[in-house]
Amino acid sequence: MFVSLPYRQRGSLRWATPLLLASLLLAYLWTALYGTAANASLLQDWGALAGGLDSAAEWRTALQDGSVLRLFTALFLHADWAHLLGNLVFLLIFGLPAERSMGAWRFLALFLLGGAVANLVAVLVLDVPDRVIIGASGAVSAVIGAYLALFPRARLGVVLPLGLFLEFVKAPASLLIGIWALLQVLFAYIGPAFGTVAWSAHIAGFLFGFVFALFVRAGIARRLRKQNGY
Repeated sequence: MFVSLPYRQRGSLRWATPLLLASLLLAYLWTALYGTAANASLLQDWGALAGGLDSAAEWRTALQDGSVLRLFTALFLHADWAHLLGNLVFLLIFGLPAERSMGAWRFLALFLLGGAVANLVAVLVLDVPDRVIIGASGAVSAVIGAYLALFPRARLGVVLPLGLFLEFVKAPASLLIGIWALLQVLFAYIGPAFGTVAWSAHIAGFLFGFVFALFVRAGIARRLRKQNGY
């Protein structure tokens, strides 16, 4: 379990992360109101579908009928509580400090674009036609990648269960995120969830977030100087 360690910094109101957390939760509760059959149909209608967008003709059709937006709407759909909870926890831990540095609008762009790119990679990589791809995991992976780029020397608190006791230790965020990234690569080819989770989307989202944060780093620096009155 990770615990975010706060640090002192004057900042503006952070609304993007709470908005995304609420949207993900409300979207899940909304879909849960439907019966099993209706819920499956809803996920089929709004989730991204594998086996498409690999030709100019399919892209043209997706842009004309609006189905390309599935890459975004799929981010707000989850299969079950465990699927949702994992994304909410990691979004809360890494999203708040990332948004504090990036600003709400950049952070929102990171989440949506990173998630869409991650879903697109999953659509292209998965070889099962019309398989539904849902969940914010790719977008959360983008947030984690951006966090590593923004705070390479940050430390996270780790709660380790040692028998009947819990031990709190500090570890470099780069080490913990590196282990997380390595697990994504391994799970893409092996593991109990192989074939059921779009691990390629996690990897793509992480890489997108890392590059995105580096790309906007100059803008972030200008924003922080202005925010702190320099």
